[in-house]
Amino acid sequence: MYSIGAVAKKTGISSYTLRYYDKAGLTPFVKRDKQGRRVFNDDDLDSLALIRCLKQTGMPLEDIRQFISWCAAGDETIDQRLAMFEEQRQAVEAQIHQSLLNLQKVNHKIDVYRQASQAGSEAAVNCDVLPLKQTDALLQEVADYEEQHPLPE
Repeated sequence: MYSIGAVAKKTGISSYTLRYYDKAGLTPFVKRDKQGRRVFNDDDLDSLALIRCLKQTGMPLEDIRQFISWCAAGDETIDQRLAMFEEQRQAVEAQIHQSLLNLQKVNHKIDVYRQASQAGSEAAVNCDVLPLKQTDALLQEVADYEEQHPLPE
């Protein structure tokens, strides 16, 4: 069992946010001790990680609350949860697509400024031409970057 402070340290979610989640109905699974303090278990931490994931993908808190409610309702809501996650996947894929387009523009500017640095002037570089890359090439750039800059565990 973990206190709210321990959960905040362990998850990186502030105590304030954890309390807000509770008041917003996102953590009805969290129990309280005899003094009325929230106590979390490992399953709660897993649920918080999923809530954080959904929030980071742009899912509104109201939808997350609905998801939590469906989970508590049991197996009869599996189809609703599946539909929700399929819809959220589409939203995340759209975000990834936009991020890849942004990455392409940023990489182009890096290339332009590298060329300008070598030439000694930005005027010596044609910076208006933005080469369009295929999604596979952009994804490979992302994979290469991730390999060179692994995320901390």
